[in-house]
Amino acid sequence: MYQAFAALKRHFAALHCAAEHWSLRYVRQDDRQLWVRKHIAEPPRFSRDEGAMLSVRLAGVEAYAATSDLSRQGLQAALEQATELARRLASCALLDQRTLEPSSARGDYRSPGLDQPFPSLAECYQLLAAESAAVPGDPRLVTWRVGLQVSEVEQLYLNNSGAELSSAQRFIYPHLGVTAYDGSDSQTRHLGGAHLGQQGGAEVIARLGLVGAAPRVADQALQLLLAPNTPSGPRDLLLMPDQMILQLHESIGHPLELDRILGDERNFAGTSFVKAEDFGRLQYGSRLLNVSFDPTPAEELASYAFDDDGSPARKTLLIRDGLLLRPLGGALSQLRSGLPGVANSRASSWNRPPIDRMANLNIEPGNHSLAQLIGGIEQGILMASNRSWSIDDARNKFQFGCEWGQLIEHGELRGVVKNPNYRGVSSQFWRSLRAVGDASTVEVLGTPHCGKGEPNQVVRVGHATPACVFAAVDVFGGAS
Repeated sequence: MYQAFAALKRHFAALHCAAEHWSLRYVRQDDRQLWVRKHIAEPPRFSRDEGAMLSVRLAGVEAYAATSDLSRQGLQAALEQATELARRLASCALLDQRTLEPSSARGDYRSPGLDQPFPSLAECYQLLAAESAAVPGDPRLVTWRVGLQVSEVEQLYLNNSGAELSSAQRFIYPHLGVTAYDGSDSQTRHLGGAHLGQQGGAEVIARLGLVGAAPRVADQALQLLLAPNTPSGPRDLLLMPDQMILQLHESIGHPLELDRILGDERNFAGTSFVKAEDFGRLQYGSRLLNVSFDPTPAEELASYAFDDDGSPARKTLLIRDGLLLRPLGGALSQLRSGLPGVANSRASSWNRPPIDRMANLNIEPGNHSLAQLIGGIEQGILMASNRSWSIDDARNKFQFGCEWGQLIEHGELRGVVKNPNYRGVSSQFWRSLRAVGDASTVEVLGTPHCGKGEPNQVVRVGHATPACVFAAVDVFGGAS
């Protein structure tokens, strides 16, 4: 890794520019996807994406140009293109960025386990084939798929203020899904709700539980075929971590992105029910709700030392005791709004500019074991593993469907139910939070596919959350 960095540093030192500030952000991403479907290995898929973004700030106006030509001439041409664009924008600029201090930080960030050998292609296929073979031979099990996606990303940020920030990261996404069909109904069960992802080495595969999971996941798909539909009506709701992460993502993460609050996403991904004046005032959830932006856990998908503008990343509470404190806004949005933010200015690749993005968004654990959470529910339902979601443009009214449900009666788990769904309003739902699981219930999960921006950007987002209980939620099932 880092093979291109020495040449890029030499080229950057030789660049010349009339702007007060300029920077280079280089990204190389290598992806491989391996799949075994019903005992048959699919051909591996490999891809590489590599290039650099050149940014300038001229008379308070910022502009950029991207290139896949990494020669000195190619970088100089992109720098000149960005400079000319800044000059042309000067007459219609809406914001003077001269007070925005450029980074002068130096640092290096590496995923854990990069110095350890990673399984070969053949070894990975052997692992996937063994898991596929472990699916029972029940004729109702009609299809299944076991997979492994691995992304390796190198990044280098340089600017004319002396900043030099490098990183090397590996992201691993195991996958296991089994579908059962009985002639009239089909049910699918995924390991981790299809949101398994961490950064690190081969240990991630074991830590996320792929090996040995196929019989259990297949059995759960069969159980769902035989289960009755979820009953309708208000019930206490116990959400497991692989569903909590999507609830957190959609109804806290996106509403708190500051550029969305400022209106930048209005015509694409939508706005937010949160207003700039709500910070420090809005009771977002019950006093049990504590939400952090935390880029420090080594294994979480969006852990890093500096964001893509060079701002240092530190753990920060966004919601404390239910009170909304701070948005997810990088340096530029902080300048625009006058609000404090976090280091979450992130780009999906070398040919996209950094914008406000979720990174690691976590719910801090409480003090209840899973048994205590269940024991405290008189009439309720446990739901796990998202399979559908819908939320309005302001990220307020929502409806989510899950793969797995179990009734809870008088503090005990009862029978399995299928097609479990629930709905609510974000600003009310989080205030109904009445119990938060302890550290033993926390799972570190995430997604590689969070989309936002025009042109679209898809980034990795990490979430760590305990199991949580919500009071009197509107739940419902599928058609009888």
